[in-house]
Amino acid sequence: MKFVPLSTCCALIFHLLPTLCPAAEKEFQEQSESTIGPDYQDAPETKEQNRVPKGEIREFTMDSKDSKIYKGIAKGEKGEVPYKRQVAVYTPDKFRPSQVMPFIVVQDGMGYKDLMSRTLDNLIDEKRVPAQVAIFINSGGGDSKGSQRGLEYDTVDDTYTKFIEKEVLPEVTRRYKIKFTTDPEGRATMGASSGAAAAFTMAWFHPELYRRVLSYSGTYVNQQWPDNNRTPHGAWEYHENLIKRAAKKPIRIWLHVSDKDNGWDRDDTSFHNWVRANKLMAAELKEKGYPYQFVLSTNSGHVDGKVVRQTLPDALEWVWHGYKPAK
Repeated sequence: MKFVPLSTCCALIFHLLPTLCPAAEKEFQEQSESTIGPDYQDAPETKEQNRVPKGEIREFTMDSKDSKIYKGIAKGEKGEVPYKRQVAVYTPDKFRPSQVMPFIVVQDGMGYKDLMSRTLDNLIDEKRVPAQVAIFINSGGGDSKGSQRGLEYDTVDDTYTKFIEKEVLPEVTRRYKIKFTTDPEGRATMGASSGAAAAFTMAWFHPELYRRVLSYSGTYVNQQWPDNNRTPHGAWEYHENLIKRAAKKPIRIWLHVSDKDNGWDRDDTSFHNWVRANKLMAAELKEKGYPYQFVLSTNSGHVDGKVVRQTLPDALEWVWHGYKPAK
């Protein structure tokens, strides 16, 4: 009989253990709040793994002259101000045009394209999220009140959702023959700062279209311009009035803010304290019975990269938990 070293046996058992004794399904709390930091480590799922099949990324540009919804503005300038916006589309390995695909829309998307694509490759391979399309879309430019980005992201109405539905998704379908699911459970949206507010706004005004939201350093403060009498405090209205007054909507949201986020030392009357705004969002979501996770990161600032790189895989997994493709 040939002698097999104990070390070889142990290695073989370790290799086969996941198959022989599958791990118990991960438990997901439907409501939770946690504090992380002060030290951070990039999640391994955010890094490229040689053994993991890679999705494909294709890019194109949208021009304001082709838009019926956003003609273009710029802070301090009068009249229409033309712009171009970049869009990138990730399709997973083994994607086929005949498939009906769940998807996620990522605001300020070109800044997250590489990180998100690597993370999705790994999570899809591990079957922790569904195989999905990701649409990384930039704003029309600028920042804050009076900018095209501010108009798109900080306005508390459904204009931006209409833009995505009527102009962006059809253009992606035309170019790449992608069939997007119409099941709202298979449609997610994500962003950071004002892009996070836009993501929540998409789901809030159209939960029949979007029901899964991922929010980093969300701008649930008064950045809206022009003013709107129906929401005089802009996105601050979500936690001040809208969530508590409306019937509960079928929305699932992962929510983050940093301890030294924008306006952290300002009072409520400023309507510009990001930390306070996100804590109030979490409180209202909890009170109303929404599925939510709220993460407060210490030793961190606005849309802090080290926080995103540590939390993104688990955030995506939680946001997509429970999704089953419609039959």
